[in-house]
Amino acid sequence: MTKRKYDMILAVAIVLIAALIWLFAYFSRSEGSSVIVTVDGKTYGEYPLNTNAEIRIGGEEKFNLLVIKDGEAEVVEASCPDKLCVHQGKISFNGQSIICLPNKLIVEVTGGEQSDYDAVAK
Repeated sequence: MTKRKYDMILAVAIVLIAALIWLFAYFSRSEGSSVIVTVDGKTYGEYPLNTNAEIRIGGEEKFNLLVIKDGEAEVVEASCPDKLCVHQGKISFNGQSIICLPNKLIVEVTGGEQSDYDAVAK
C-alpha cells in the first residue's frame, strides 16, 4: 500500500470515531427540569421548565428577557449590542446554557436524569 492510501484510511477512521462519539453524546443526553439564572456570579432565580413564564432580568438599561414555554427556555430580547444570547436559541437538555457576556448572565438547564458516563476523561 502507498503512503497516500494509509493517510486516507487514517482520515476515514478519525471521521468514524468522531461520528460515533457525537452519536453517543446525542442519544445519552437527558431533558432538564429547571433553569438556574445567574447574574454577575450570583443566583438570580431558579425556574421550572414545565411552566410557561416571561422573566425580565436586570434593570432599564441592562436587561434580558427570558421566556420559558413548552419545556424550553430562550432569551428573546436583550439590551446587549451583539444579541448573541438571543441567537443561541432554545435550551431544554441538562447542561445546556445561554450566556450573555455584556450583561453577565448565565441561564443553565439542570435537574434532568444524571448520566452514568462522564464526558471528561483523565
